Amino acid sequence: MNFFNLLKIAYRALLRNKTRALLTMLGIIIGIASVIAMVSIGQSSSKSINDQISSMGTNLIMVMRAWQRQGGVNVGSGNVQSMTERDVAAIRANCRHISMVSPVVNASGQIVYGANNWPGSIRGGNAEYLSINKFEVTSGTNFSDDDVRNSAKVCLVGTTVVENVFPQGESPIGKIIRFGKIPFKIIGVLKSKGQNQMGQDQDDVVIAPYTTVQKRILAINYLHMIMASAASEQVAAEATAEIESAMRIHHRRQGATDDFQVRTQQEMLNMMNSVTGFLTVLLAAIASISLVVGGIGIMNIMYVTVTERTREIGLRMSIGARNSDILRQFLFESTILSLIGGVIGICCGLLLSYGVSSFLNWPFMVSGMSISISFLVCAATGIFFGWYPARKAASLDPINALRYE
Repeated sequence: MNFFNLLKIAYRALLRNKTRALLTMLGIIIGIASVIAMVSIGQSSSKSINDQISSMGTNLIMVMRAWQRQGGVNVGSGNVQSMTERDVAAIRANCRHISMVSPVVNASGQIVYGANNWPGSIRGGNAEYLSINKFEVTSGTNFSDDDVRNSAKVCLVGTTVVENVFPQGESPIGKIIRFGKIPFKIIGVLKSKGQNQMGQDQDDVVIAPYTTVQKRILAINYLHMIMASAASEQVAAEATAEIESAMRIHHRRQGATDDFQVRTQQEMLNMMNSVTGFLTVLLAAIASISLVVGGIGIMNIMYVTVTERTREIGLRMSIGARNSDILRQFLFESTILSLIGGVIGICCGLLLSYGVSSFLNWPFMVSGMSISISFLVCAATGIFFGWYPARKAASLDPINALRYE
């Protein structure tokens, strides 16, 4: 029995019981659609996170205060005052793979203009802070090195601050706002960056010279963090090693526990990829359970089909059909049933993942590998779960089959 005869028989068998065939395929459709959607959504979320991290630059390096331990318990880094401007100078002087470096201090408080106020935060940095963190000034200008040296009361504001402090739509350039009790003159507005990978609003910020924040708001002489930018992504690892070496020498920590920690965007990128990859595999594995259920449904229906067509099987055998012909016939039917369900499931999965990606504003990602594997899984499901019923049909005795009522 050739391929076209098998295809014709399978087509007629499916048409005779269209509703039953559709219900049988439903398990496969749901299983394949779930797997395709889970893989696609996982890849879309991973791409979205990667894009957001990359927008900050994968050559970004952060030097932070180390966590303190008391009695074997982490108590945070709030009281660590080990980082100063001299560390910044040491990094600038000894790290040849570093292109920019900036001290960083942070404070929270109320931003006030006239009768309007907004709870926000202020970040202190030097003139290179914006370039390191990929901020752009859309109107006005950045503060200068002279502003940093003189602890000038000037600042740049994000669009969220502008929208809430200047709700009438007036230009904030040149206006005086108060952060707490300290007046700041707005000299620039930052380009909107939206939310970061943690869901935080990157536009809800005021940026000022770090010396101003240190002296006039926090009254401290140490730094909360140091941010640096490697000369390129390719030398980020070398730049990180240079910073660690320079900090250990400057802090005289050789052979002792470091009182600082160095983190890179690449480390965060790798961690997030690992997490999203694990979740994608886990969700796809859970979704695959429905494929097993669909396969069991195919086996069940094929058993029913063999029982219903027992006399037909006996008639075919009596006119010369071999056991292998009967086996291929029913195996072909179960495989066609599974493949049709797989094609419909792939289409449904792509539509579902496209809808979710559009709703969440993620890039739509489709893996050709997952689609190819889905086809193979469908064929394997049809063959695996159709084999035993087909084997049962092929092993029927022609005489008994013809007598079957």
